[in-house]
Amino acid sequence: MIKIGLTGSIASGKTTAGKIISRKRGPLFSADKVVDKLYRKKSFKKFVARKLKFKFNSEFKKIIKNKILKSKETLKKLEKIIHPIVRREMFIFLRKNKNKKLLFFEIPLLVESKLMNFFDVIIFIKSKKNLRLKRYKLRKGNVKLFSLLDKHQLKDTKKMKLCNHIVVNNKSLTVLKKNLLNIIKLHE
Repeated sequence: MIKIGLTGSIASGKTTAGKIISRKRGPLFSADKVVDKLYRKKSFKKFVARKLKFKFNSEFKKIIKNKILKSKETLKKLEKIIHPIVRREMFIFLRKNKNKKLLFFEIPLLVESKLMNFFDVIIFIKSKKNLRLKRYKLRKGNVKLFSLLDKHQLKDTKKMKLCNHIVVNNKSLTVLKKNLLNIIKLHE
């Protein structure tokens, strides 16, 4: 079994890259999907509201974003809640798919979470900041939140040193696909 980690900065194209490389090759674990599922659970949202000391209501996501913008500590507290859950789900995924030849993991904070040794291969998706911001805004993202989250992550140059492959995602989907598939062929 070869475990391939996929990482990159916010809105660099990790999700798209994950879909491309895993298609017909092996299962894909997405940390973002795990987090999205958590945010759909009322019990989880109530737990987070209690931990971050605010009253739970239907404006949960808006309140969280505002709290993060006001204090970096809120983001750190939120990560301390979420990361262990994501890691547990990652190991469940691994056990469930232990007989597969290739496993793919899309983990935005792979380097920040010090998960490098878990993977056999790490691919870093690199994209220009202005392009990432454009993509983030297309997903109805807040510019201030983008800046805060971007600054919260390690610099690309530091992360790239810890990765086996770097794929630049500033051009077309066709170019991204070609570059990713060339890397995957090396490991199939």
